[in-house]
Amino acid sequence: MVGMTKPFLMLTSRDDGPVLAAECADLPRFSGLTPDQVRQVRMERELPDLDLSEYSGAFVCGSPWDANADDHLKEERQVRAEAWLRSFYDRALGESFPILGLCYGLGTLTLHLGGVIDTHHGEEISGIALTKTDAGREDPLLEGTPDRFHSYVGHHEAVRELAPGMQVLLAGDDTPIQMVRVGEAAWATQFHPEMDLDGVNVRIDQYAGRYYPVEKAEAIRAQVASVDTDPSRLVLQNFVRRFQR
Repeated sequence: MVGMTKPFLMLTSRDDGPVLAAECADLPRFSGLTPDQVRQVRMERELPDLDLSEYSGAFVCGSPWDANADDHLKEERQVRAEAWLRSFYDRALGESFPILGLCYGLGTLTLHLGGVIDTHHGEEISGIALTKTDAGREDPLLEGTPDRFHSYVGHHEAVRELAPGMQVLLAGDDTPIQMVRVGEAAWATQFHPEMDLDGVNVRIDQYAGRYYPVEKAEAIRAQVASVDTDPSRLVLQNFVRRFQR
């Protein structure tokens, strides 16, 4: 029975390396999926013509790319990938095809729908508290989570102005928009529910000087180790349970 389910798409845009390896191992594992229940599309390499009816849903994963950078500052492969992603969003939203965006997924979806993202609410790598809104308390992807729980973040960009139709489900103390919903089948988070302590330590190792000053590494390691992020994994598991077919 399990082998007969339609796989989930995992849209990534990272080059080979430790962060991609961690992402590819952790996202399926924490979602409750086996490797054969995921089809990875590496958008930095391939932009396939997808038949969405063959899939249960899609994760749009984090990225080293800044979605809000001026096009003339982006690599050609990013420009191509984001054009493909806009077409994918149009199709998915039009067909109520399930999407869960993670970090870069929130930024690209917000921009595509007419919202604003900028660096005003960027966050260093850290474990932060997330607080449910009234809408969040009723949302199926947050079923089983407490009203306030923790997850890991690390991002240059964040939502400054919501796109039309976006509903906030989770707020952060410093970055106010941490999870949104659009319609019946699209969600996106600023935080990373696919990251556990091992996964965030991979990012700390790899992103010294990008997301935080090198000399802060040990303080960041201590901070991320001090929070329990297990409840955030329910966002992934609830998405899969709701839409796996």
